[in-house]
Amino acid sequence: MMFVNLPVTDLDRAVRFYTALGFTQNPAFSDENAACIVVEEDQNAFMLLVRDYFQTFSDRPVGDPSTTVSVTTALFQGSRDEVDAVVTAGLAAGGVEERPASDYGFMYQRQLADPDGNILEFGWMDPVAAAQGPAAAAQDGDAAPGDAATSSASS
Repeated sequence: MMFVNLPVTDLDRAVRFYTALGFTQNPAFSDENAACIVVEEDQNAFMLLVRDYFQTFSDRPVGDPSTTVSVTTALFQGSRDEVDAVVTAGLAAGGVEERPASDYGFMYQRQLADPDGNILEFGWMDPVAAAQGPAAAAQDGDAAPGDAATSSASS
């Protein structure tokens, strides 16, 4: 199982945000300092940690995700529509979409910053591309206009 620890300034607000995305809170591993947010049962979870408690895990200073980015956490969905739905829910719950969607034909991504500035990237990838690489999706005819070759030219 993988846990991604995120520093937060307001634990209750963070829990409301992450549960609005469709994730669930595990109360057995939650208290006044931390909340366990299950992304995929028995696989992945976020540990939302108040900043003072987060600091106890490192001698280095805790960065401020609202001003600097150290990591983005990518969570892939089953379809483009699912990506749009979860980002829409996140925006309604106080998240911010700082960049426009990226559409590479074989892959679609949208970034969402949580209320503390931690970046989540929701995406979808064509199953052929996921199994065999982007070129296979293009050969299969699944890549839409704006695939990696044409998108990189316009970036």
